[in-house]
Amino acid sequence: QVQLVESGGGMAQAGGSLRLSCVASGHASSTNTLGWFRLAPGKEREFVASIRWAGSEAADYADSVKGRFTVSWDNPKNTMTLQMSSLKPEDTAGYYCAAGLLTGLQITRQDLYFYWGQGTQVTVSS
Repeated sequence: QVQLVESGGGMAQAGGSLRLSCVASGHASSTNTLGWFRLAPGKEREFVASIRWAGSEAADYADSVKGRFTVSWDNPKNTMTLQMSSLKPEDTAGYYCAAGLLTGLQITRQDLYFYWGQGTQVTVSS
């Protein structure tokens, strides 16, 4: 089992920044990828970013956040961080941390992430 706990959500104005954190505990060695997904009202949950924490620390991003969001992994703290800058109202959503054992081609596959956090809300006002 892997436990994921997100924090850092809140409110920001358009153009502002927020930083989300996801602390992983438990048998994290059963996974190799951590991802961020978001769910906005009336929309389907979508991939935001991922990082392959075991090894390369390669990061991937959805086109909608590329250049504005940065995902990183702090190994000693077992923490994944999502730094969000140049926020837009359309970034408003519940943000969820997830963990799974995936290949690089599978990172957007929500069904392959075994473990999920409880989510943290991000609200961006115009």
